Amino acid sequence: MSTMPRVPAHAPKPFWSPLWAGLALGVVLLATFLVTGHGLGATGFTTRLSAWLAQGVPALQGPDSYLGPIAEDGIFSAWIAWQVIGVALGAFFSAKLARRIRIQLDGQKTLGTGRRLLTAFAGGLLAGFGARVAAGCTSGMGLSGAATLSLAGFTFLVTFFAVGLVVSRLVRGVR
Repeated sequence: MSTMPRVPAHAPKPFWSPLWAGLALGVVLLATFLVTGHGLGATGFTTRLSAWLAQGVPALQGPDSYLGPIAEDGIFSAWIAWQVIGVALGAFFSAKLARRIRIQLDGQKTLGTGRRLLTAFAGGLLAGFGARVAAGCTSGMGLSGAATLSLAGFTFLVTFFAVGLVVSRLVRGVR
């Protein structure tokens, strides 16, 4: 007779060890550089999506506008669009295999639902704006930039985490 507790067949699988997850991410990043010649990133796709959605708005589509040249190429003409689609599909199937698909709102106990949604939306807008100003997102500037030993990548990572800590303290209050 075994002393190990039985785990129901429908229980979610445990999370990966942070060490193994980090190593796997490093292998994926290296493979991405070797196969495509690019690192990882995401905000280039959201810019292309914005350009596509802004078609028909003359002020946003002229040849001298920021989105104009991007819209001319089309939404799926760049590698980054296919990368983001692949990440979304991979995340979905991975969560399904691990039996971890569920809709939830984290942080609502400490902030309340309305405040949590507002801070998440505002934080997403600010992070997206910052990513465009920095010419890369956390994966593009942080992971790919640091992997290539870019000073901009390391500067971005330090700044991103420092600002995140400060804003977290301001939003939740100092404890």
